[in-house]
Amino acid sequence: MSQAEAILMGLRVWGGIGAVVAAAFLTIGIDRIDADARGAYVFRPLLIPAVLVIWPLVLWRWYLYETGRVHWHGRYDPPRRSHYLVGWLLPIGICALIVTGLLQRQSWPADVAPVQLSIPTEAVE
Repeated sequence: MSQAEAILMGLRVWGGIGAVVAAAFLTIGIDRIDADARGAYVFRPLLIPAVLVIWPLVLWRWYLYETGRVHWHGRYDPPRRSHYLVGWLLPIGICALIVTGLLQRQSWPADVAPVQLSIPTEAVE
């Protein structure tokens, strides 16, 4: 099996599991964890691509809601705490990538002479 076939097989397995999770979550689970979603069936097909991709997170959050382990008062605290750190790391990382890219020297073959480009003769006439 080549590397491309292995990647394609992995994507098919990931998508298959995601399809099963999407079918279960969008028919059973979303009504149980979100009171506003009860009876709202038109928007659910729009969620299918997202659930196909992030199905492990959907399963984890569904589990937390079903077991009652979700703390609503601290729901958004972890992302807010990390904003300061990420706010500094992203610009520093971007600058480091730009400097690293500019410092990479590209070598040109020494035996190739430069050629001056000229206007094609058909365009002159």
